[in-house]
Amino acid sequence: MTATNQGASGTGSKTQIPLFAATPAEIPAAAEIPAQATISTPKRGRFGFFGLSHKHTASSAALLLGFFALVSRVIGLVRDKYIAYTFGAGSATDAYNIAFNLPDLVNYLLIGGAASISFVTILSRYREQGREDEGEEALSVILNTMALVLGTALLLAEFLVPYYIRIYSKHDPVQDALSIYMTRILLPGQLFFFAGGVLASVALVRKQFTYQAISPLIYTLGIIVGGLVGAHWLGIPSLAWGALIGSICGPFLVNAFAARRAGVRYRPILDFRNEGLRDWVKMSLPMMLGVTVVFMDTQILQYFAKHATGDISRLMNAKKLFTAPMAIIGQAAGSASLPFFATLYSREKHEDFRNAVNRSVTRILSVALLLSAALFGLARPLCDLVLRGGHYTRADAAETALFLSIFSLSLAFWSSQAIYIRAFYAAGQTLPPMLAGTIITIVSLPIYWFLYTHFGVIGLAWASNLAILTHTVTLAVLLHKRYLVPLWGLDRKEISRALAAALISAAAILALLQFAPHHSGYIWDIALLITGSLLWAASGYAVLRVTNSTLLTQLRRRKAA
Repeated sequence: MTATNQGASGTGSKTQIPLFAATPAEIPAAAEIPAQATISTPKRGRFGFFGLSHKHTASSAALLLGFFALVSRVIGLVRDKYIAYTFGAGSATDAYNIAFNLPDLVNYLLIGGAASISFVTILSRYREQGREDEGEEALSVILNTMALVLGTALLLAEFLVPYYIRIYSKHDPVQDALSIYMTRILLPGQLFFFAGGVLASVALVRKQFTYQAISPLIYTLGIIVGGLVGAHWLGIPSLAWGALIGSICGPFLVNAFAARRAGVRYRPILDFRNEGLRDWVKMSLPMMLGVTVVFMDTQILQYFAKHATGDISRLMNAKKLFTAPMAIIGQAAGSASLPFFATLYSREKHEDFRNAVNRSVTRILSVALLLSAALFGLARPLCDLVLRGGHYTRADAAETALFLSIFSLSLAFWSSQAIYIRAFYAAGQTLPPMLAGTIITIVSLPIYWFLYTHFGVIGLAWASNLAILTHTVTLAVLLHKRYLVPLWGLDRKEISRALAAALISAAAILALLQFAPHHSGYIWDIALLITGSLLWAASGYAVLRVTNSTLLTQLRRRKAA
């Protein structure tokens, strides 16, 4: 859960907006918006590309967000290593993971994408129509209205925490008490996530992404600092206190500073007849009422995995490692694309909109397939290096690696759905994807149950893959049926080339691990990761060259740019 923000804009020459030129070595970028779709971009500030006021294209925004996502995930690995080393995989860490479920549910139902995603679309429309003062007033009205609604919901949730925790209880009073305590610490943070999400939209519509890029980094650092400072006298709840402080300092204060720097004036007003509020509620209500596999997957996994101590922790550690590349390519690309998709659609450049979405998905799919191969092949040494040690045993790391290798097969679907869903949001259509997502989630529950019953926790990992596959394909078909983004616009040949490169590079890594001597130790893990990565890159590059893939050309073009 992150927020975004803005700085002042400037003037400069007109440039083409490259919309998602995804490359295998960097972050997904986008395709090109035609030459006639140009905007003014400011001169580079003191820090150029990383400047707070720098106005980005979609390509540079994806690169910026991807870079900071990479930095944030590296810090996240440090956080996960610290938690695993200090607390292991037991009832305390299970309680810690469970404690995030209710706050995340409140965030999803009352905040989620509704905070910044839908408001970006509305604010973009106000900006395109020259009604920025009305957009500013709508921002204040939405903030104040939802502060009342969300504040009331959070107070109610504080009282209902014990009843909610029973869903994940395995009748361990100590673990349940710990989960209840940490949940109550985390709940108030959702108010700061919401306020930060709304304020973040101010920067997004101005194509300024640096604030959004640094917010999650500060949030993650908050968890680490909380543990380092308080673990010796608070225990694992110190991580929850760190998360609360991180939500204030990151998503909220960073974006509040950005909004103020942009000249936005907060007004303590309530107006239930405000046009912006009505539009926001109309767009956001389906997002609040609907539930999708993208959110519910984690909660479903934890519900079924609650019976054996440590299974939740091992599954969630695998998920965290899996989401690192997903954040770098899928989430960064999705966040960067939304303002540009919304601009194209609001200007009624529908053909450009369709082409931009399909080029984005093609490149995201291609990059994700290649990264899946690396993640699948190197799961064992990666988990051993990152997680093993202290209270996290070798057996814990090996089981986590098995889950990670299964999750890695769905990276392309998790990443591409982030583009498809934002295509809906940019067009102002939130009901169809949310309705479809809710139906798919309900239908998927028996699949989770069946695979868990017959194959244990491993079956849950496979059920997760099947659910996100169904969700992504459904989104693509819905966009096609509603004449928003045609399926035939995908570059199937390019995706096939990437798939061939992924299969061959994965086979090369597995052959390396099969014939390499079996040693243990961090140095050996590092050697395997380096050797395997080089083999993956070389074999993947060779296949792409032989098949005349355009990904390599795009990479060189972007580096030159």
